[in-house]
Amino acid sequence: MKKVLFSTVALLAFGFVNAQEKSNGGFSKGDAFVTGAFTFGSTNDKDAKVKTNGFEIAPQVGYFLTENIAIGGKLGFGSMKEETNGVDTEDMSGLTLGAFGRYYFTPANQFSLFANFGFDYSSMKSNLPGGGKLTGFDAGLGAGMNYFVSSNFSIEAGVAVLGISSEKSDAAGAQGSSSFDFGGDWRAVTFGVNYKF
Repeated sequence: MKKVLFSTVALLAFGFVNAQEKSNGGFSKGDAFVTGAFTFGSTNDKDAKVKTNGFEIAPQVGYFLTENIAIGGKLGFGSMKEETNGVDTEDMSGLTLGAFGRYYFTPANQFSLFANFGFDYSSMKSNLPGGGKLTGFDAGLGAGMNYFVSSNFSIEAGVAVLGISSEKSDAAGAQGSSSFDFGGDWRAVTFGVNYKF
């Protein structure tokens, strides 16, 4: 009788642990996930009589080629408008295309760290009469983590470690600008939610 009781308890415990592992999520080869950004901002400086409104939507999709390596892409659209003393001084809209690759150190676990490399190309145009176009790219290396709160949803946090960017206007004689950043800025950690399917 003791052996039967012990076997039953062991079987139930194994089933419970197995169910817990499945409900805690994790990634595996062939998994896909979707995440992204949606931002909206508005400022009203009454002293300077300047109003600014802007938004961005940028869905992102990833796919696991192997147990540890995921690749993906994003498509973003954004708009920004500025008004000074009731007159439009800036009105821009544009598109961003991006690709990324990630290496997950422990993808099957509920908690996993990853290294991320991404490349974005963006093009913004002015909607004002005689306005021009601004194009640029960003490339960056970063680190992040996923924590699964269920089998399909995870919370993601990330920080940039290395970044290079360049942009140039199509205006006559424009020289363009570039920047280089190194070091994790812990004041600029991003947070998001991933859905795995």
